[in-house]
Amino acid sequence: MKIWVTGSAGFIGFHLARRLLDEGHFITGIDGFTPYYDLKLKQARHAILERSNGFRPKRFMLEDQVALGALAQEDPPEIILHLAGQAGVRYSLENPRAYVDANLTGLFNLMEVAREAQVKHFLFASTSSVYGANASIPFRENDRTDQPMTLYAATKKSGETMLHSYAHLWAMPVTCFRFFTVYGPWGRPDMALFKFVDAIEGGRPIEVYGEGRMERDFTYIDDLIEAIIRLMPLAPCMGAPVGPEGLDSLSPVGPHRVVNIAGGQPVGLLPFIDTIEKAVGRKAIRQMLPMQKGDVPRTFASPDLLGALTGFRPAIGVEQGVQAFVDWYRAWKRTV
Repeated sequence: MKIWVTGSAGFIGFHLARRLLDEGHFITGIDGFTPYYDLKLKQARHAILERSNGFRPKRFMLEDQVALGALAQEDPPEIILHLAGQAGVRYSLENPRAYVDANLTGLFNLMEVAREAQVKHFLFASTSSVYGANASIPFRENDRTDQPMTLYAATKKSGETMLHSYAHLWAMPVTCFRFFTVYGPWGRPDMALFKFVDAIEGGRPIEVYGEGRMERDFTYIDDLIEAIIRLMPLAPCMGAPVGPEGLDSLSPVGPHRVVNIAGGQPVGLLPFIDTIEKAVGRKAIRQMLPMQKGDVPRTFASPDLLGALTGFRPAIGVEQGVQAFVDWYRAWKRTV
């Protein structure tokens, strides 16, 4: 199939595009190469993708309506996998406008392309952060998500609702994924695992926020990609919910669904650091700090809907996943 992957130089977009290329699809990879973190990492990811004859790289921002429209005329997509956007909870406190531009304006431009191309399925990367102040555990797709704790979360929730309106108005099939702390090889340098490994290897202290009392539902990248691949052909269809009543998030007024992607097995931050120390073979110097603005104490997904739809649930544990990351990190550092 002819598939657009936005954010193809990013952590998740890279892994997803590579898997789709392996399966024989034709991928147009769109990325703006923003300097949010080291561009060498983004360039190295894209260089791997560009070895495939099925990959077509395009470098521009989704806020560029002219460039996006020209590409749509030249190469209309059958499926859009929208992983581009400004990520990071803490960075949204420093540069909030970047989130409005990328996560709202960029998404709107892409929605217009999808509407005009009549795509078979629009798949959107949302986040567990939309659950915000939700106190119900585990987080289920039908829980309230109207109390975001950061602008980042607010823009992602807005993206879900913007897409719902197009699903209703134009019968555009939409699946929104809510990701939970994705990690693994080629991961982002601003995320805890990369920062912790880099600091421990360099003999520097690691910053442990919330004094280590936080828990996260960590999701290894291979599990995440497998879930997306299985969901891709399952375009939502009105009137066809799955599972027992109340499980499915399928909208009653449009082909729109929200799905958690996580294993539903949260791990405490301190045990996670213990696992990193074991993989690295060195103890961390732990600098205990209070909770940062916008952080939540716990994320805990229900994977029941994902399981009902696909028969799959993420299951790779942090011991295996962290070791794979450390092995990749050491190989990467030898090249830069």
